[in-house]
Amino acid sequence: MQVFEVGGAVRDALLGLPVHDRDWVVVGASPQALVDAGYLPVGRDFPVFLHPQTREEYALARTERKTAPGYHGFSVHAAPEVTLEQDLARRDLTVNAIARGEDGQLVDPFGGQRDLQARVLRHVTEAFREDPVRILRLARFAARFPDFSVAPETQTLMRAMVAEGEVDALVAERVWQELARGLMAARPSRMLEVLRDCGALARLLPEVDRLWGVPQRAEYHPEVDTGTHLLLVLDMAARLQAPLAVRFACLVHDLGKGTTLPEEWPRHIGHEGRSVRLLQGLAQRLRVPVDCRELAEVVAREHGNIHRSGEFGAAALVRLLERCDAFRKPARFDEVLLACECDARGRGGLSESAYPQRPRLLAALAAAQSVDTARVSAEALAQGVKGQAVGERIHAARVAAVEAACV
Repeated sequence: MQVFEVGGAVRDALLGLPVHDRDWVVVGASPQALVDAGYLPVGRDFPVFLHPQTREEYALARTERKTAPGYHGFSVHAAPEVTLEQDLARRDLTVNAIARGEDGQLVDPFGGQRDLQARVLRHVTEAFREDPVRILRLARFAARFPDFSVAPETQTLMRAMVAEGEVDALVAERVWQELARGLMAARPSRMLEVLRDCGALARLLPEVDRLWGVPQRAEYHPEVDTGTHLLLVLDMAARLQAPLAVRFACLVHDLGKGTTLPEEWPRHIGHEGRSVRLLQGLAQRLRVPVDCRELAEVVAREHGNIHRSGEFGAAALVRLLERCDAFRKPARFDEVLLACECDARGRGGLSESAYPQRPRLLAALAAAQSVDTARVSAEALAQGVKGQAVGERIHAARVAAVEAACV
């Protein structure tokens, strides 16, 4: 029995990056041999075991054969006679098909080290085309390693996979899993660029794909193209270290502009409401977590008003806070403002611009929250005021507090 460290841990170590998770492949052993050695079997689709002390994953060397379309259409063969090279051959990219033996020696039959040095993402074998998830994984790696290019032959292969309908068989959960990881990478724009280049973006996220080629008013958007703007917004979200919910909101905040009639360009009247409806459908289709969807809805609906809020008086500011549910969910409102800042700074030549709307609205929220709503309610009731009129008293008190503090 031989044990080799494989995959991302070897790749990241060679790149000088921190290694967090380690994976191991076992050659020349049977499942029973690992069980007898104290390993805990956990693999459902193929033999994977947890080390009795470290709890790291050890998988038996295996081969795979395509049996049906999609992600689950595979037959797996794991046996003592499967070689390390056969196991590495089934992996997605050459940079992920490098193994390190217990003696520290590298096993690299497919030129992974060469591609690491050349900063190239290249498929290992034609078996890449058998698993459509690999398109998403490659796009996600491009976002994580933005100085890596995609090998031309790999681009050609991915386009063929899309044309053959392979990505249409992907399950929603796996699409969201890879999309979320790509959004949280160093340069999320690279993920969209790779998916768009091979045609997968149009199949998986048509609402996003149709933004390219749609113009916006140059005085507000020097970059003009709505798709280009989206890429700038996503990379600004990464630069500001935004959480996933904010990055998803950035991804879908302008979807409605993709449905504006060409004769109305470059204006996009009413795109906010259309964006909300489109992102709701997208979120349902991909089973996006509720917190991501709800934040995105607020951003899509209100980002224009938040951008214009510097012109608002106290009453308009309080109404905006109420529509954003800021009094009940102040932490979420802060994330709404962060997404809006990414939108404002994600424009050509404006990445270093200040976004005064954010501190002003946070100050307005703090002032409005200083109102003792319980006391206002009690006084109103003592005066015989009931029902909706009590809420109007609270609203008026908040407006007065905001006017004193912010206007």
